[in-house]
Amino acid sequence: MTRVMLVDDQEMIRVGLRTIIDALPDMEVIDEASDGLQAVRVAEHTDAEVVLMDIRMPGIDGVEAIRRIRRTRPPEELRIIILTTYDHDQNVLNGLRAGANGFLSKGVGPAELATAIQEVAAGGGSLSAAAASILIDHVADAPAIPIDADLAQRFGQLTPRETEIVTALLTGDDYAQIAAQLYLSPLTVKTHANRAMAKVGARDRAQLVSYAYQAGITP
Repeated sequence: MTRVMLVDDQEMIRVGLRTIIDALPDMEVIDEASDGLQAVRVAEHTDAEVVLMDIRMPGIDGVEAIRRIRRTRPPEELRIIILTTYDHDQNVLNGLRAGANGFLSKGVGPAELATAIQEVAAGGGSLSAAAASILIDHVADAPAIPIDADLAQRFGQLTPRETEIVTALLTGDDYAQIAAQLYLSPLTVKTHANRAMAKVGARDRAQLVSYAYQAGITP
């Protein structure tokens, strides 16, 4: 059973999310918070595995709440997905830098939400198409930096298939799209991606993309 914590200042949003999540198999909401400060307090002791965090809230926003939560709860203990209507460039970048493991729009359907929660709970990362595009554009447009020799060596340990999938991730495609292109199942693609993350020391898909660019890998 995947345990979820909800953070949103709008009660109707929390009620809607709870209704959706509690109706999903093997998933339940066990904690809630109505603002960033309350989220930090609840997160210190929650038994939840995944937090769905809004960005714009009274008091402190979601990004600052994540920063404070990360002081006591590292990603290995508590995974965080930003769930918001504001998927702007700086929100995505600041959220991921603060320690978020995923970034989704509030417009996602129940199936996509469930997949994201499961993926993040399992140690991966989940990005909406818009968030992935923003991250990739930011890394690609950043000033050229010297190739990180250590990361390049780690990526050199990947199998040809793992390298192929990492390269595909750099274009912004998700697991399902990559699976269709390579005539594989999404589960197989995810397995190869997870192995690549383990080999290079990336905590999730977003960090895997960032590390790949630093290692000199391009689409």
